[in-house]
Formats: sequence, C-alpha cells, structure tokens
Amino acid sequence: MTTEAPRWIKSSYSSNGGACVEVADNFAVQHGVVPVRDSKNPGGPVLDLPVASFTAFVTGVRSGAFGSV
Repeated sequence: MTTEAPRWIKSSYSSNGGACVEVADNFAVQHGVVPVRDSKNPGGPVLDLPVASFTAFVTGVRSGAFGSV
C-alpha cells in the first residue's frame, strides 16, 4: 500500500519575511481536506481543513471580507 505524501506549496505572495502558511492541495479531491501548516515550523502541527471551509476562507480573503493586513 502506498501512502500519498502532502505536496506543500506556499503562495507566490510569500516573500513577506516568512510569516506564511503552506497548504497541500493534492489532498483536496481524494481526501476531502486541505492540510495547512506554518512554513516556519514544517515539523509542527498540521490543520486538516474541510475543502468547503478552506474554499470559503480563500473566497473571503480574495473579496476583502477580512480587511487588509
């Protein structure tokens, strides 16, 4: 049995000094989750967010629902 490993990616906007998160979008379709972790602590905890929740979050960020940082 082969276990699929997460393929971690960072946003192309992540050149802000390291305050970033990484996501493993290769789990979305098959597992129904989007794993998220702190890019500064890759061995630390991982949050497995349901696809619908992650999608709603990204939609909110893009629309400005959370303001600007």
